[in-house]
Amino acid sequence: MVKRRVHVAAAAIIREDGHVLLARRPSIVDQGGLWEFPGGKLAPYETGFEALRRELREELGIEILRAQPLIRVHHEYADKRILLDVWQVHEFEGEPFGREGQAVRWVPQNELNNYPFPEANHPILRAVCLPHEYLISDEEADDTVFLDKLERALRDDDVRLVQLRAKTLDDSAYLKRAEQALALCRRYEARLILNGDPALLDSIDADGIHLPSRTLMALQHRPVANDKWLGASTHDPRQLEQAAEIGCDFVTFSPLRVTPSHPEAAPVGWHDFQQLVETAGMPVYALGGVTRDDIDQARAVGAQGIATIRDLWK
Repeated sequence: MVKRRVHVAAAAIIREDGHVLLARRPSIVDQGGLWEFPGGKLAPYETGFEALRRELREELGIEILRAQPLIRVHHEYADKRILLDVWQVHEFEGEPFGREGQAVRWVPQNELNNYPFPEANHPILRAVCLPHEYLISDEEADDTVFLDKLERALRDDDVRLVQLRAKTLDDSAYLKRAEQALALCRRYEARLILNGDPALLDSIDADGIHLPSRTLMALQHRPVANDKWLGASTHDPRQLEQAAEIGCDFVTFSPLRVTPSHPEAAPVGWHDFQQLVETAGMPVYALGGVTRDDIDQARAVGAQGIATIRDLWK
């Protein structure tokens, strides 16, 4: 059987207070009763953004003023292949309501998991809850210097996801630093991701684990609970596939550009990076020679945002 292809534009409408707008599917349609991000199918010759503007006008009575790409999700159901072209709506006119009789609701981000969604929507949930900047800590020998730099970074409201990377520390020193970093991140309502063995979470109740690529490739299943974030470092298509197979929530992909720390590594460049992101099935952060100036470019090609040490670690 040849499966039909369905191209859908969907909106992640997020208010300044962090609440996300959801719509409930009518009971008479496929997967009726489930909640989803509002939108609909593209009409012939429409772009994703054109379809989104039309659908939100028809379904919710609002007019999009400003939006950016968030994530594109390819998903295969038993009877169809679906592409969800998801946009984050920053500004709109009007007060959204269910113009077609559907229920709509503003939901806090931390309560999204309490709502049943179609399976294809799960990567969108991760993208909605993740920031667009991912800070990777630098190697610092002194804990006091480390904590001072971390706090300076956290004073920036955009830095809310931190990876504790400290390859030069032994296990005991890493755990000590992790405890200190976690307390600081909690104070600023930021998430702390540990880099290394998933067993680290047995000692430190951090928000998740970031797997080095070698650890990633040795796993056969997701190594942490679903209420913890699981990230991974990837550098080629096979590693991206492995991350999807074991249920990673997000990945970094590098290097985008030549970097001083790895001058021998061939950069992937924006064009090839876009092709890899298109089929990743999860949020992807661009890593390697990128700065905050690259965030809009990264998002335009489908990335979640940028991951960096130098540009955020002051």
